[in-house]
Amino acid sequence: MTDWHTLKKEETLELLNSSENGLSEEEAKKRLKKYGQNSSKEISRAKPFFIFLEQFKSVFILILLFAAVFSLFIEHYIDFYVIMAIVFINSAIGFAQQYKAEKAISEMKKMLVPKARVFRDWQLIELDSRELVPGDIVQLNEGDRVVADCRIIHETELRTNEAVLTGESFPQKKTSSPMKLETEFADREDMLYMGTTIVTGNCKAIVVSTGMSTEFGKIAKFVQTIKEEQTPLQKKLDDFSKKVAIGVLILAFITTLLGIFRGEEAHHMILTGISLAVSVIPEGIPAVIAITLALAIKRMEKSNSLIRKLPAAETLGRTTVICADKTGTMTEEKMTVTKIYCSHNYITAKNGLFYDENNKKISANSFSIKNLLKIGIMCNNARIEKDKNGKIMNILGDPTEKALIVSADKAGIFKKHETEKEARVIEYSFSSKRKMMSIIRKGDKLVSYVKGSPEIILKKSTHEFIDGRVIYLTSKRKNEIMRIYHNMASQGLRVLGFAFKEIIGKVNQEVAENSLVFSGFQGIMDPPRKEVPLAIQECLSAGIKVKMITGDSMLTAKAISKMIGLDGEEASIEESELVKLSEKEFSDTVRAKNVFARVTPETKLRIIKELKEQGEIVAVTGDGMNDVLALKEAHIGVAMGIRGSDVARDVSDIILLDDNFASVVKAVKEGRRVYDNMKKSIQAHISANADELFVVLFALAFALPLPMLPLAILWMNLITDSLPSLVLGIEPAEKDIMKRKPVNPKETILAKIWLFIIAAGIITFAIAMAFFLMFHNQDLDKARTMVITSAVICEMFIVLASRTEKNIWNIDFWGNKFLNFSIALAIILQLIAVYTPLSSVFGFKALSFLELILIFALSSLTLVFLEGFKFFQREKQ
Repeated sequence: MTDWHTLKKEETLELLNSSENGLSEEEAKKRLKKYGQNSSKEISRAKPFFIFLEQFKSVFILILLFAAVFSLFIEHYIDFYVIMAIVFINSAIGFAQQYKAEKAISEMKKMLVPKARVFRDWQLIELDSRELVPGDIVQLNEGDRVVADCRIIHETELRTNEAVLTGESFPQKKTSSPMKLETEFADREDMLYMGTTIVTGNCKAIVVSTGMSTEFGKIAKFVQTIKEEQTPLQKKLDDFSKKVAIGVLILAFITTLLGIFRGEEAHHMILTGISLAVSVIPEGIPAVIAITLALAIKRMEKSNSLIRKLPAAETLGRTTVICADKTGTMTEEKMTVTKIYCSHNYITAKNGLFYDENNKKISANSFSIKNLLKIGIMCNNARIEKDKNGKIMNILGDPTEKALIVSADKAGIFKKHETEKEARVIEYSFSSKRKMMSIIRKGDKLVSYVKGSPEIILKKSTHEFIDGRVIYLTSKRKNEIMRIYHNMASQGLRVLGFAFKEIIGKVNQEVAENSLVFSGFQGIMDPPRKEVPLAIQECLSAGIKVKMITGDSMLTAKAISKMIGLDGEEASIEESELVKLSEKEFSDTVRAKNVFARVTPETKLRIIKELKEQGEIVAVTGDGMNDVLALKEAHIGVAMGIRGSDVARDVSDIILLDDNFASVVKAVKEGRRVYDNMKKSIQAHISANADELFVVLFALAFALPLPMLPLAILWMNLITDSLPSLVLGIEPAEKDIMKRKPVNPKETILAKIWLFIIAAGIITFAIAMAFFLMFHNQDLDKARTMVITSAVICEMFIVLASRTEKNIWNIDFWGNKFLNFSIALAIILQLIAVYTPLSSVFGFKALSFLELILIFALSSLTLVFLEGFKFFQREKQ
């Protein structure tokens, strides 16, 4: 591998057998054949057929398919149709969501392939960027996208935006001079990388790598070697499914043995045992989970979160650590003037308003502020475009100069108005050697407006502008101003110094940039989004750790971390320190630190892997190629929808349509609601099946007639397991949902609910058997009708009790009106089955009014018992 950044430009040209005049067309064709097209191979996106097949990977679905086949074999056709319908519904929902998300991502992709200006056969031509080859000489100007890795040959005031690769928010200065071998990736000033953009200036460069050989391509290639893991929900569902399968086999075995001991035919009891086992499989659970997740995903879309795969919605709710990119996610990715210093005053700038250190509002018309902002727009090459109503439509130019224009504009100092009064005479452009620029303008007077590095501006200043007066600048005062500059810089601000000078007589650079009147500083930064501090606080209250991992400098990272509520001093570390640590020290540091600066993609990946090894459920946010490895490795990868790269979106599980960290927190809250409601549905679902199991086994053990006939069981499951447990999926979130710690990653699906399931099964079994034992000797059909009817009503009370871990009088009873309607509907359907000709199909017999009252009265004990059980459980905890 060649270290291109260490070579002189002449050495690079020689090594690639090229010249500054470019390659011949014939040679370019040979190289295109050798190296291939200059494009990244798209990370394979599943075709619709394979997306559909993915829905059948769950162990639970495989168990249901086996149960359906067996039901068909023993001629239980209704069971077969119901189970297959459940499997189809589950698969259809999962397929529809994933396909829709994949389609949305495709629509986000840019439709046009970028063009490149390249020298071929001594001429500058424009061609499809896919035809570039190593050795090509390209011309790049302001606003161009870099479409291959290049070594700079010549440059003029060149700056690039490399945030997509490095995470660095400020434009990077570029040069043609070679770098040292140990120079970090983000600091290689003589290199241009695919995917970045030219912010200012222009250059001539030689292509050194194309396609998958570029830094961009290497990351894309490596991403495809990372194996996609199951989400925690998928793992727990598979574990739960295996336990269900074992339980079903044990149940079938016990039932068969009991029947044989009673003298029944072995063949008949084998079929009976397996039939009962199939009937108690909670076949509705996959559909309940799928529909619950699908409904949550619709709600998340309203909060600007596009979920690609159903389980991702729930996994986000389990998140214990969010590793967030800084630029654009936590910040606005928009350079803004936030601090000003002039006339002995620190001033905070907010939306065109100015405040002193005591947060007292200051007028922008003060001589000092107005003069400082005016210099910022007069010594400025950015262009501002407005509509006829004066609304800003577009600003073109260097991000720093754009920030200066916006700051002045909000304060009522308009560039167009000021520059029309004072025409440009001459500009002495910024250079890395001088670290300053000046523009001379002529209005009533000839004035030189100057901006640049604070040290240089102060060095060249002899006077200071204070409250409209020009005062001599002493050495002591210069030292004091330098301390002020260092204080502003320590806050993560990019500080510029501003000065002016009235020119009388000869005009030249020496005159224009010496003996200046110092006017003040403007501090520029990419400020945090206003929603982020509250979102961070909400995460911390919810027991979720937030770690900022950025390619930006330590100063900037610390400053932003303080603003958003992360401890950025003691809890900060730079990659250069991280790589020196032992494995044990690295693990401890990753656990303890919250802010990681100057981080490369490889180290970011290592951090994510370490967090996973520590047992954390990790969500990662990112937008560029520098985030892709971490996005794919994380349990949940969250990509940016607006400015995210195509590859970042391809490997993510969730896409933020507004690129806002606060949307992640909203999605976490929704994910927790999903998990809660899913457990409530499973709790109600299995509790309902538990009482059926107890009743049938009790009857077999004590040689009683079956209290529940197979078809009646199927009917009961249809009206109790479907709509009521499904509607639990839209139960409103608990009030304290973001005040409790994340779910323990080791927690099983039945954790904290299995005691409730047993308690619900026992009380429902007791009530059902009480009716059966009272009436089966008098009228077996009536006894079975009372058992099924009481079981239906008891199960509806179980659904009510499942609405909350607390007691139901602590919630809004009408907060989920659909649940109340579904409970009423289930009871009405049972009454229809008892009092219509349907009764003959299920073996039911009409009940008297008093018998119905008795059933409702005894069944209501289920709710009383379960609410008491929950109360004592909570007191015990």
